[in-house]
Amino acid sequence: MTQIFLPKHVFLFSGHMIDRPERRQPRFPPEREGAVAKDIAAMLDGLHAGSADLAICGGACGGDLIFAELMLGRGAHLDLYLPFEPQVFVQDSVDFANSNWHARFEAVRAHKCARTFVLPEAATDEERRASPYERNNLWMLERALGCGAQKVHFICVWNGQAGDGPGGAGHMYEAVKAAGGVVGRPIHPLGSTQ
Repeated sequence: MTQIFLPKHVFLFSGHMIDRPERRQPRFPPEREGAVAKDIAAMLDGLHAGSADLAICGGACGGDLIFAELMLGRGAHLDLYLPFEPQVFVQDSVDFANSNWHARFEAVRAHKCARTFVLPEAATDEERRASPYERNNLWMLERALGCGAQKVHFICVWNGQAGDGPGGAGHMYEAVKAAGGVVGRPIHPLGSTQ
């Protein structure tokens, strides 16, 4: 008989991807990865994240994979939500960065405590009008809140500005806020002085 996992806490994450090489205005440059990882780890330490918890995030290079690795390193269960099948998703959200990110994406997905979910096809006109990235954010939020709103901790790596397209970290921040969730101060990818 399979046991149902009931998490003590649910850590919902959204954050910027590593900057594309052609990005003019830095948002999350590769050289900031270590500092951002340290900031996320400090937040997780303060919230006592561990093996009794569930982590929910996307799978993009940058914030998502850093968070996923940190939570798996703490023994947590991980649910990875993708707006497209993995082989399609990596083309736009992982592989533009250095080759190490693709290997990290595959390692996270292959981890014994990780499960991957792929967004179902849009079923209604409203869903067809929405970006798959926005729908994926709302799907993650629904899953997190379904475990009990009082259990959810939202962690965000966001510069506070509008994203490059629909469904980014700012969208998730606003969606969590609209759902009555607690939204603390986001981790700024360029540092606290920005």
